[in-house]
Amino acid sequence: MRVYLEFAFKKFQNRLTYRLDFFMGIINTVITIIVFCLIYKALYGEADSIDGITFSMVATNFVISLGLSGAFDFDEMFLQNKLHDGSITNEFLKPVNFKLRMLSENIGDSIFKIIFNFVPALLFSIFFIDFCAPKSILSIILMIISVALGYLVLWMISFIVQTWCFWLFSVWGIVTIKNVFVNILSGTMLPIWFMPSILRKIVSYTPFESIYFTPVRIYLGEMTGKDIFYGMVVQIFWIAVLYLIGNLFWKNGVRKLVVQGG
Repeated sequence: MRVYLEFAFKKFQNRLTYRLDFFMGIINTVITIIVFCLIYKALYGEADSIDGITFSMVATNFVISLGLSGAFDFDEMFLQNKLHDGSITNEFLKPVNFKLRMLSENIGDSIFKIIFNFVPALLFSIFFIDFCAPKSILSIILMIISVALGYLVLWMISFIVQTWCFWLFSVWGIVTIKNVFVNILSGTMLPIWFMPSILRKIVSYTPFESIYFTPVRIYLGEMTGKDIFYGMVVQIFWIAVLYLIGNLFWKNGVRKLVVQGG
């Protein structure tokens, strides 16, 4: 376990080298949040709420979802690049689990973005945007746990898409399509509250709702008691299912690579 913590720490340190990068990340996140909030403020007009959803709830959803989506931005060309330059064979010779190494580095990168991009944008939103206060300290703790589970759901989806590089020359197109689905169906661009009832029901049967919307609802107090427990069970379920799918793709891809490589 220590070696994987070292991978995460090294990635975190590497990001510290590029200070201008995280300043630009803060500016980008803040501008994006402001633009989305202004659009929905105009749509709300003088109305206090739409279908029971206040503007504060929408703004809070955008701040949390957009902030986390920026922090959970993985290097989805990592496996493809390793495959194309042939260095993946050297990775298999190392006494570490390649998938855990990928996950560790991504976690280190995401922790950096949360501290230096998301938190400053969050503080800005608290002071300058109509941001909802948490229902309780417990809701914040439960939300953080749910965010960690949502992170794993998204990472598993990303890993599955990356494994397609064993069969495709480039996964860029697949990654782009995946990102569109995630941005729309996770509630990042369009709050799931405002989706048509049929579409919302369909989304509830996919892993996308578990990524950002479940943590947001926990923070806002929309989910309590059994609902929180059920929401986290659903997140864990999707992590397990996606892990099995990703592991199947990975094993078949590695087997294909070994056969072609002799």
